[in-house]
Amino acid sequence: MIKIGDKIDDRYRIVSRIATGGMADVYEANDLISRRIVSLKVMKEELMANQENVSRFMNETAAAASLNHPNIVRVLGRGTVEGRPYMANEFIRGQTLRDKLNFAGALPLYDACEVMLQLTSGVDYIHRHGIVHRDLKPDNLFYMSDGTLKISDFGIASPIGLSSDSDSIQGTIYYCAPEMIMGAPVAISNDIYSMGVIFFELLTGQVPFDGQNVEEVAMKQMRKRLPEASKIVPSIPRSIDKITIMACRKRPEERFLTAMDMNQAIVKAMSDTENFKERKGLLRKLFGFK
Repeated sequence: MIKIGDKIDDRYRIVSRIATGGMADVYEANDLISRRIVSLKVMKEELMANQENVSRFMNETAAAASLNHPNIVRVLGRGTVEGRPYMANEFIRGQTLRDKLNFAGALPLYDACEVMLQLTSGVDYIHRHGIVHRDLKPDNLFYMSDGTLKISDFGIASPIGLSSDSDSIQGTIYYCAPEMIMGAPVAISNDIYSMGVIFFELLTGQVPFDGQNVEEVAMKQMRKRLPEASKIVPSIPRSIDKITIMACRKRPEERFLTAMDMNQAIVKAMSDTENFKERKGLLRKLFGFK
């Protein structure tokens, strides 16, 4: 059992346990070599008996460790402690985007667009390294006090083109592209769809498709057209509606071809000053984001 004060690999001194999730316990630790605070994510002991769990954790570690981008949580080190794999990440002083949405309900238009510019930039970098995240959602996106977005949780990230060999849905159904539900090979378009859903939720405070169970939501993802966000929040401009709708087309080939294409569409929409007269949103005013 890991205790406060323990030293891991003669390098990381445990300061406190800061979170526990379905897969791992997360500790704050001092890196005695670099002399900085890190977040130590250690796989839970009770999950070690299932090789699929171990593979997912190791996959996350390997995928994230290969990436270095300002909008991605950096992996600083890897190893094992008490037979359990761990990874040392940069220490994040912020909340998840889910926490922000729970607080605000939705983000002001300009703030939502700024978040999406960072998300699309980070995801484009991931794709250019041959990886699809496959589980983009507000819960896996950290929102820093200065407004910086950080992408985390690469547990089911996969190489582009990998064939699906699972009978279960990979990812979170509310953000899951139709072709993922049907077991198609991994593609950039999967993440594009998820980002369209995230954008919709940032703008409206709700996901486009909900239901009583996973099956009902899955059927809506596959069959129902994405609603217009402006029907929920009338102040949302048509140019933004078009972006969410294009990102969430049912046919993958009809979506943005790349995350950067989506990024540039948002930049173009934001250039219309009539749509963005008030550039300081509620959170910006409250917390002084730059």
